[in-house]
Amino acid sequence: MAGSHGGSPKSWLAVIVILLGFTVGGVALCLGPNWTFFWVGAGIVAVGGVIALMVDIFSDVIIDAPRAPMDQR
Repeated sequence: MAGSHGGSPKSWLAVIVILLGFTVGGVALCLGPNWTFFWVGAGIVAVGGVIALMVDIFSDVIIDAPRAPMDQR
């Protein structure tokens, strides 16, 4: 992914798991609140956090070259 700020697929997996957990927890709060499903969502977020630590998500950054302003091109 040259010229991009995207991460690797393993980092996106961790992000998707965390977003799934937030979604489950958010829906559970809107439905009642249903505390059982809320804590299931919190557990999914925790699993996503562990996955993020295992794949070292914070070092997975692609940095672009510095860009020149439009008038200097």
